[in-house]
Amino acid sequence: MTPRLDAISIITADLAASLAFYRRLGLDIPAGAESAPHVEVVLPGGQRLLWDTEDVIRSFDPEWERPAGGERLGLAFLCDGPAEVDALYEELTGAGHTGHLKPWDAVWGQRYAVVLDPDGCGVSLFAPAAPSGAK
Repeated sequence: MTPRLDAISIITADLAASLAFYRRLGLDIPAGAESAPHVEVVLPGGQRLLWDTEDVIRSFDPEWERPAGGERLGLAFLCDGPAEVDALYEELTGAGHTGHLKPWDAVWGQRYAVVLDPDGCGVSLFAPAAPSGAK
C-alpha cells in the first residue's frame, strides 16, 4: 500500500478564533464546533482539515512546545480572480486579522497576498493575474 495524504492538522492556541478565521475563507465548519477540543472538516477534494487545541496535543505528547521563530504551517487559497484576492484581503484585515503582505502582482503571474491566521500562520490568497487564455 502507498501512503496518501489524508489530512492537514492545525494546532491552535485559540480554537474559536481559528475557526472564525477559516470560516471567513469559506470553509464549512459546523456551528458550535468551538466547544470541541478537536474539529474536522472534509474539503472538496476529500482531504480533511483538522484543528486541535494545544492542550489536546499536550494530552498525548507532554513534551510538545509551541514552535518559535517561524510558521507552524502555510495554506494557500485559490481565489476566482485578482479582485477577489484584494477583496478578501481587505475583509480579513478589516475584521482585525494581521495582513502580512498586501496584494501585489507577483512576477510568477499571480495576484498574491498573505494574511496571518490567529496563530500567526501565513495564509496565502492568490489568483491568476490574467484570465485564462488572455495574452
